[in-house]
Amino acid sequence: MSLQFFQDSEINNNPAANRAFFYGDAVWVSFYIHNGRLIMAEDCYFFLMASMRKMRMNIPLSYTLEFFQDLFEEKILSNGISCGRIRFMVYRKQQHPLQKAEVNYYFELQSEADPLQLNAEVELDLIKELTVSNNLLSNLQVHSPENIYGEIYASENDLDDVIFLNSSKRIARSIHGNLLLLEGDTIRVPKQTEGAYISPLMESFVTHLHKSKSARIEEAEIIAFETQKAEEILIFSEAKGISPVRKIRNKEFGHSRFAAMIDSWRETFS
Repeated sequence: MSLQFFQDSEINNNPAANRAFFYGDAVWVSFYIHNGRLIMAEDCYFFLMASMRKMRMNIPLSYTLEFFQDLFEEKILSNGISCGRIRFMVYRKQQHPLQKAEVNYYFELQSEADPLQLNAEVELDLIKELTVSNNLLSNLQVHSPENIYGEIYASENDLDDVIFLNSSKRIARSIHGNLLLLEGDTIRVPKQTEGAYISPLMESFVTHLHKSKSARIEEAEIIAFETQKAEEILIFSEAKGISPVRKIRNKEFGHSRFAAMIDSWRETFS
């Protein structure tokens, strides 16, 4: 089933009214459906509000948590969708001054798979042609030309993803998500100040691990070589879901321990 919704029809008649079309002037987040209900809605909502504030968008008073819950209930859940990921984009209209411009939204049901389950294993490698920023906006889901370059690079080199470094030559993130490195009883995650994404999905998972004392969580500055010392690696992506890493260069990884942790986390949403 394909479900797509614009706030109004003007974008079909006048794409120039949508600054996302010409300038990438938009932010997006994912909302998640699991077992026929919206989960982590509050965390995803606050991430959207924070992203809009950082992009100096004019947030409508109607944008309450209840507004989004009712919107998704009417447009998505009422269609009998039991699992999936809702990609929700807010874009600025072509009005001046920009800080007072109205915003519109577009959203779609991007996948009907369970967003809490593991995807297929992936292979990735380091990309050296460019680095990613670690400024105020680097943690947001916004237009990123380096991601487009990275996707093409990965495809041309028979990879599923790539590791981006920041200007300090430390791991920032992958194309669409954050890396979690398991070694012993510690899970290391690149700091947001390194250029990692803010991820409500990942935050929910690591919070569960912390509360259940399943692992010690460490936000760290990580150099690329440290991936070769990890026992298992996961990628948490707001766009693609949760993917275990199978191989980085000559090092292969399993994911049995992470799989058990994911199962334990999923049970909290039953």
